[in-house]
Amino acid sequence: MTANAIISVECIPMRLPFHHWSPPPLFAGKPRNKLDSALVRVKTRDGTVAWGESYCVEPRALAAVFEKLIEPLARDREASDAELLPSMQRALHNLGRSGPVIHALAGLDIALWDLKAKRAGVPLYELLGGKRRNRIRVYASLLQYYGDEERLASISTQALEEGYTEVKLHEKTAQSLAAVRRAVGLHTPIMVDTNCAWQPREAESAIAAMAEHTPYWIEEPLWPPEDHQALARLGKHSEVPLAVGENASSAYALTRLIDENTINYVQPSVIKLGLTDAWHISQRCSRSSVVCAPQVAFFGPGYLASLHLIAAQEKEVSLERLYVELSHVPYGNTVPIENGWVHVPDAAGLGAEPELQLAAGRYSD
Repeated sequence: MTANAIISVECIPMRLPFHHWSPPPLFAGKPRNKLDSALVRVKTRDGTVAWGESYCVEPRALAAVFEKLIEPLARDREASDAELLPSMQRALHNLGRSGPVIHALAGLDIALWDLKAKRAGVPLYELLGGKRRNRIRVYASLLQYYGDEERLASISTQALEEGYTEVKLHEKTAQSLAAVRRAVGLHTPIMVDTNCAWQPREAESAIAAMAEHTPYWIEEPLWPPEDHQALARLGKHSEVPLAVGENASSAYALTRLIDENTINYVQPSVIKLGLTDAWHISQRCSRSSVVCAPQVAFFGPGYLASLHLIAAQEKEVSLERLYVELSHVPYGNTVPIENGWVHVPDAAGLGAEPELQLAAGRYSD
């Protein structure tokens, strides 16, 4: 084995308690008071440590995937082997082309990029073609308030007072959007994520009702999200730009949407698809009218990977930030968001290391 051989791959659940100035929203049918993902720690024979992040719907399940499937296949392999991830994807494909196994591989993929950049002694963005911008605008992505117009107006105003200049809602009605538009004024961009709220027959009229309040985009408008034909039909008639991607079952599905010019914004999630696929999607968008605007509803190494991706891609977009009060803010001192902006870190790799309490698993339960 060489110094670059992988000796361990570890999953560390990261469950961050949060408050969003309202009773807990529902997630998967249950009240949600923690935001879950998982740190992925990769260590090589010479002691180098790299970090990734995986989407995590159930910490025990994801930890088992890493212990039983991911680490045995990665252990003793060369971290720099270009076939490492593709070979693991093929070996595990019978276990599903979406879900926890793919999310685990996504976290490993991010860590391998961190490792490669650290070994080269360069910031990650250099491996993506170089930094096009030094800082990135951040938008406040509100969780769901279930049409509570007074609270929506109050929280949106609060975000603007903290320096954010763009807001995203997770709401389903024109009345909710109208309340926020009145609160933030005519010129503040407002995105609306409906979380797959409408059947195809309902969506056109629902979007038309929102259009008079000038949403910047409507995100995930259709159920089921895989119905790309219905999405294409909706896009032809929609007065408002459409955005999708968070629920994509594969990178291939997103490339089809780009090639067919079905939507306006595509939103790969690095902790679901990996940085490699997200970067390929971004590159494909550079040859298209479709804009890559990554989904970033997480706070660990995936947040940093998305930051480097946005810094390096041709088309400038804002970075999503869930607007909540966290019990602990990862990278709050090293890569802080200040007055609605974040500076792209210039240290080698992802640019910052998880705080000691995160690495030690303090927020695992």
